[in-house]
Amino acid sequence: MAEQAANWDVHVLEFARSKDQPWVDLISGMYHDGVMDLPFSFVLARQGNRNILIDTGFMQDDSSYSRKFGIPAWISPLRMLEELGVSAASISDIFITHAHFDHMGSIGEFPEAALYIQKSELLSWYEAIALPKRFAHLTAIIDPDNLRQALEASIEHRVTLVDGDKDNVLPGIHVRLGSGHTIGQQFVLVDTPAGRRVRATGMSPHGLPGQMPTRYERLEPAGPRLDELNWSARWLRTTDLETRTASTRPGWTTDRLS
Repeated sequence: MAEQAANWDVHVLEFARSKDQPWVDLISGMYHDGVMDLPFSFVLARQGNRNILIDTGFMQDDSSYSRKFGIPAWISPLRMLEELGVSAASISDIFITHAHFDHMGSIGEFPEAALYIQKSELLSWYEAIALPKRFAHLTAIIDPDNLRQALEASIEHRVTLVDGDKDNVLPGIHVRLGSGHTIGQQFVLVDTPAGRRVRATGMSPHGLPGQMPTRYERLEPAGPRLDELNWSARWLRTTDLETRTASTRPGWTTDRLS
């Protein structure tokens, strides 16, 4: 009975898509494999009345980072959640895989949620953004507002700084430190009725392990379809995840991700 209680219903929500992203920017060595339209997603996990997110996506404004990095197709993550009957106020917990704007860019929209991020991840970006201006290129993909929001959440005692691998951060939710794409990127493992699923974001150009969904099952939202907008939103449930392990990185085995 306790094992069933730890299972989560997992939804992968694609909310944005960039154009003509070179594969080599994502996976080391793919210099001659052309380009792809790169999807951006975050995860909603539900268990009873509890709703948690793995990453949050990002919001849009006149100085949006999505315009800076050429991401023309976007739907508000809040709208995506609403179509599944989930309000921002009902999100209790957020796991941040890493601090790039496209992964924690909406944390300010969830002012009551507890945040879980690797200690090395958050503190390393505070250190990097304090460097002299000549090092600004190192934090080009970091939105300073996100770091301010994380600090405010820390002051409100809503931030848990995870230090390395940890099982059952919440029942059925586990994390594994995966340094490389960023200093403190973490993989989030979720127990579901179909088995354990891995959420790792940021296909790394540094030969690190990464996970990408390989099969999806279409979900139909109960409310109006988002296809009415400028692009076709897809509602996805993970049914299988392929684990890619970097043979060049010592200590990495698929056992750590199971």
